[in-house]
Amino acid sequence: MRILLTGGCGFIGSAVIRHIIQSTNHSVLNVDCMTYAASPETIENSAQSERYSFSKTNIIDTASLNTLFETFRPDAVMHLAAESHVDRSIDSPDVFIQTNVVGTHSMLEAARRYWQTLDREDQKAFRFHHISTDEVFGALSLDDPPFTETTPYDPRSPYSASKAASDHLVRAWYHTYGLPTFVTNTTNNYGIWHFPEKLIPLITINAIEGQDLPVYGKGDNIRDWLFVEDHAKALVRAVERGQPGETYAIGARQPRTNLEVVQTICRILDELAPQEQGPRERLIRYVTDRPGHDFRYEIDPSHAEQALDWKAEHNFESGIRRTIQWYLANRTWWESIRARRYTGQRLGIKNS
Repeated sequence: MRILLTGGCGFIGSAVIRHIIQSTNHSVLNVDCMTYAASPETIENSAQSERYSFSKTNIIDTASLNTLFETFRPDAVMHLAAESHVDRSIDSPDVFIQTNVVGTHSMLEAARRYWQTLDREDQKAFRFHHISTDEVFGALSLDDPPFTETTPYDPRSPYSASKAASDHLVRAWYHTYGLPTFVTNTTNNYGIWHFPEKLIPLITINAIEGQDLPVYGKGDNIRDWLFVEDHAKALVRAVERGQPGETYAIGARQPRTNLEVVQTICRILDELAPQEQGPRERLIRYVTDRPGHDFRYEIDPSHAEQALDWKAEHNFESGIRRTIQWYLANRTWWESIRARRYTGQRLGIKNS
């Protein structure tokens, strides 16, 4: 299979590329415009493969996308390119609208033009796989059942609203034009090569360095956590088996409060790299909550597990331990980011 994949130098996209090159026979064209969160180091080994190619292209550039489709001639699209940090979307919502909404529209139109040139059998086999988030479903209370594929949309942040809009566009192109699209929605991902603005890498790096560990509000917001390598395997399984018009909710059944996540990181780091000053929980600082902070996300992945013959291999304890070990062993990568691109400052309060 020839896969045109967007956002392949990002956190999830790079995990997908590593899995494709290491564990399948598929070829992949990585389309990435290399924003602040992109890291070419994440795919250095994969880039040596003859089955890998790269194009530095912005997905809002439809003309360039048309050329890529015509020259690479993919059998499938995996659309992961997106602005993805809620706090940044509070500060700069326009960037999220451009990339996540306008960019998805450009991808759909380029894919549709290309798809219309295929013969009937290749049209039937073609897939446009749109990778999305559970945040489009809004927030759950403690008593609510987890999200499923049929949960009504109720986005609450500029980020989740932009992703919800892109999901609707993808489904509209299936129903209106017959383009064989489908959507996967997932929970919070964590793991290796994660840009250090998100909760787990930020807390891990701060704890390694003995800095304050900021926790929003009381730390009782709940997120459902999925190890990124497990997600990558699910996404590749989906592009191989996914059916047009379908939705697959992908998760690992690992909900934790934010405070529990931070405490787990502290406990494992105290074991792996103890500090003379004592247990790292002393560094926890409760800070003003994020504006519009959704209380709880959780996914029931039963349909995806059955339809894709997939199940997450890591529980939270094993996944977070692997993650922390990786950050301890790869200081050069994140120290370089801290020095040049993101110092760990708080985001999402400028316009609140």
